[in-house]
Amino acid sequence: MSNLLPRFPLSLKLAVLLESGRFGKEDCLLGLTPTPSIENAERAILVGVETGAANGIATEDSLAELGDLAESAGAEVAGQIQQKLKSVDPRTFIGRGKTVEVRDLANQRGATLAIFDDALSPAQARNLENELKLRVVDRSQLILDIFAQRARTLEGKLQVEIAQLSYLQPRLTRQWVHLSRQAGGGGASGGRIGTRGPGETQLEVDRRRLRERLTRLRTRLREVERTRSIQRRRRLEVPYPTVALVGYTNSGKSTLMNALTEAGVEAADRQFSTLDPTIRRLRLPGRHHVMLADTVGFIHRLPHMLVEAFKATLEEVRTADLLLHVADASSPLASERIEVVDRVLEEIGAGTKPRIVVLNKADLLENQPRSPHGFDTVTISALRREGLEDLLGMIARNFGDLREEVAVTLPAWRGDLIAMARRDGEILSEEYSDGIVAMRARVSAPVAGRLRKVALTVT
Repeated sequence: MSNLLPRFPLSLKLAVLLESGRFGKEDCLLGLTPTPSIENAERAILVGVETGAANGIATEDSLAELGDLAESAGAEVAGQIQQKLKSVDPRTFIGRGKTVEVRDLANQRGATLAIFDDALSPAQARNLENELKLRVVDRSQLILDIFAQRARTLEGKLQVEIAQLSYLQPRLTRQWVHLSRQAGGGGASGGRIGTRGPGETQLEVDRRRLRERLTRLRTRLREVERTRSIQRRRRLEVPYPTVALVGYTNSGKSTLMNALTEAGVEAADRQFSTLDPTIRRLRLPGRHHVMLADTVGFIHRLPHMLVEAFKATLEEVRTADLLLHVADASSPLASERIEVVDRVLEEIGAGTKPRIVVLNKADLLENQPRSPHGFDTVTISALRREGLEDLLGMIARNFGDLREEVAVTLPAWRGDLIAMARRDGEILSEEYSDGIVAMRARVSAPVAGRLRKVALTVT
């Protein structure tokens, strides 16, 4: 049976892995393995707590989403328990009585895993494991597992591993707390004779190796990010505006990317099908061109360490000229999920970017969806390729005011600049004489700037 998320501690195993500098599919710290077949899927109990605090999505809807995440990670949902609390229990999060109920349900359903919809402290997770006799993971740990399964590029794998180790770090430092709290006394290192055993030494070794591994990973990631920054600067030299696809996970961003550009990215009916960014050129009405970027999806309670680890990837969103906020209009939670995405955009510094709300999956709708207030909105079906012309027209109108007329003379051998102006906009006139071409064109501001920069004369 697949070991979806093995419990800690893994002291010796951890030391070997960190020393070797790589994690195998079966040895990853969080047990991140390929999604198992349904016959071998691990059975899990879902646990949700309603505290009365407004978080945008109701507890029962959040639990349903947690079930989808669990199945996406390779688990089989065997049951769920929901509880209302005025405040969470600091020891077990759900209290003694509900802990017994979870344990009884797990025994009855043959479950070996408990997945909590909320973030658990290291102490709470440890106490729950001891009392439930089950492996215990929280929502953040589950999302990390899915991200590790989906990452394909070197950058994506580095980002996920950094997030994994950042999640593990506080949990690792508490695994041997019963050995590190040694009684005071004489001796050079404190503690009574016979109490200065290997526990604290092993903990310190593991902590040091984990820190060293994180340092190496972050160094490698910075090198990859430098390459991406160079690629981004080169894209800016080809002066096309950038349009970024953003939205809740499984809203159809990748399907829309394929429908618009034939990019061939993976599109599946599951959360976080695509992690690694894809960028393609998109032709708009009026001979305009833009660069279209598909980015990672967002989700309710997206772990902070993932946002931090993926900040370079999310730079595509921050630097975009226009955002296409793709929403699943067929979902009863469409409005709440739009608000979740808006909050994440604010968090990463893209909250003020101009955007178009794209209400996708119109083929599953019976009634016209309600348009979010304050943004241009278009309804489409990316799967059936319906409404795409309206979307392209709306994108083109957003960039329509960016064209300007420029008149320059260029050396005739600079055919690359003439071709660039033709691709970007419209050549109004073109006259050749004695190795010089006089050209009038209506182009975007960046192209106009480049033409003026290299022109022999500007009129």
